[in-house]
This record gives sequence, C-alpha cells and structure tokens, in this order.
Amino acid sequence: MWKDMQIILVSRSKKVPKILDLSDRRLRYRVIGGITAMVLGCAGLGAAMAMTIASPSGRALTELGRLRQQVQQQQGQLGDVRKDAQRELDALAVKLGQLQAQSTRLNALGERLAEAGKLDNGEFNFDQPPPVGGVEDSNSTPYALPQALDASINQLGQQFDNQQAQLGALQSLLLDARIDANLKPTGMPVDGYISSYFGGRPDPFSGHSERHTGIDISAPTGTPVHAVAEGMVTFAGVRNGYGDVIEIDHGNGYMTRYAHNSALLVHPGQRVHIGDVISRAGSTGRSTGSHVHFEVWHLGNVVNPLAYVRDHR
Repeated sequence: MWKDMQIILVSRSKKVPKILDLSDRRLRYRVIGGITAMVLGCAGLGAAMAMTIASPSGRALTELGRLRQQVQQQQGQLGDVRKDAQRELDALAVKLGQLQAQSTRLNALGERLAEAGKLDNGEFNFDQPPPVGGVEDSNSTPYALPQALDASINQLGQQFDNQQAQLGALQSLLLDARIDANLKPTGMPVDGYISSYFGGRPDPFSGHSERHTGIDISAPTGTPVHAVAEGMVTFAGVRNGYGDVIEIDHGNGYMTRYAHNSALLVHPGQRVHIGDVISRAGSTGRSTGSHVHFEVWHLGNVVNPLAYVRDHR
C-alpha cells in the first residue's frame, strides 16, 4: 500500500519541490509519528479547553454539595436542640404540676386552719393571690433560661415544703386544742339561773350544814338539758338522792353529772356531742322544785362548776 505513495512538498519560494517517498519504511514511520502527535495534541487541547469552560460549574456544584451537607448538619443540631428544649420543658411542666398540687394542699390546709381558728370570713381568701407590690427596678435583668428559672422553681418548691410542714404542725396544735376544748365542760347545761352554788350551805330539808357538790340551775319541768362537752354516756338511771341522773365521761379526766331530771333521753354507751339534748329538767329525787343539779368531776375529784358554766367555747 505504501510502495507507490509519495508526498510532494512545494515551497512558495519557488525552490525545487521536495518529494517524500512513503515506500521508505523509516520515512513512513516518521510521518505516521508526526500525524499521531498532531492528533494527540489536538485532543489534549480540546480537553483542556473543555475543562477550562466547565470548571466554574464544577466548582459551583462542589460548593453546593458542601452547603447542603452543612444544612443537613445544622438540621441535625436543631433537632438535638429541640429535643433538649423539650426535655427541659417536660421537666419544668412536672415541677409546675408538683407546685400546683402543693398549692392546692396548702389552700385546703389554710381553709381548715381558718375554720379551726375561728377566723372571720374573708380575712384569708385562699382563692385569690396575696396582694404584692414594689418600686420598679430599671436595672433588673431577665431570667436566664433554663438555669435561673429552674433554680427559682426549686427554691419555691422548698419554700412550699417548709410552709406546709409549719402549717401542718399548726393545724395539729389547733386541732388538738379544739379537741381538748370540745372535751372540756363549757357553758350552762340548761337555760335558767343558778339557785344554789357549790360549797357549804344549809340543807334545804334539815337546815343542817352541808357541802353542796354542784350547782343548782332553776328551770321549768321539761326544759331541755344539753351536754356541755363531747363524751360517752356512762350512766343513765336512778341514784339515791339524785333522782334520774345522766353521767357523761369526756375521756380527758372530766366527768359531768346531770340530776333530778324528769326524763332521760340517752342510754349508757351512747356517744354525745356538744349541745345534744340528753334529758328534761324535773324534780325527781331529793328536790324542792324543778331544777338541774350539775356537777363537774376532774381526775376523780368533784370541782366547782362555776368557772366552767361561765366559760365560753
């Protein structure tokens, strides 16, 4: 194929044309090498031009990928922050619920204390917040959440605990005092006037000197006789000289006796409360007229009832 092929090179300077005989193997290799080098050079130049043209778009795509990766990382961090914030909110909600429960208990306790202490209505309104006030501080700073608020809630919770303990102790004292007061004989057992006092006096039948162990309260027959303290009826029947008698044990060393009744309305073992009607006034037993003989015993000894009937609950 290469035996009869020749290349003639003509110069513009009108020199003798140069003939390249491709049948010469060595010359043929040189021509093929030159052509190959030209082809490779053109291909490399094209690739370089293509890379030069495409490089701005490639850099933009690379930057876009990096930004997307950063956005994904920030989204992950935001999710973590939201989870942490939700945990903080859940913890604060739990503490708020605990404080609300403590506040409810304190309100109920305060109402019981107000009732036990016989406070005037409206003196303590536990349904309304206590009035507070003060001068505005221009240098005040807002709370730094969540540490400062969390510390304040913990401090308030501790204060509630202390107040609840103190109010509980006060309630126990007031309730104990009220129980003691309810068990202590107080007031008149019947409406009437005192016709005979405790101590020495002439016997109304014999005129001899005698020791009167109670007070006599004049009252018409059938007048209701009331228990002067809470307790348990230990006797309801007839005793020599006393006629129809009611005896009540109040459980704290006190016992009261109501004598000369015309009717007995309670029975032994019955629990009675302050003001319960236990009998009707009369003149049974050793008596000159309708009245109530009232005695107070303390720790096994009869005492003067005058201080008890003049006391007020």
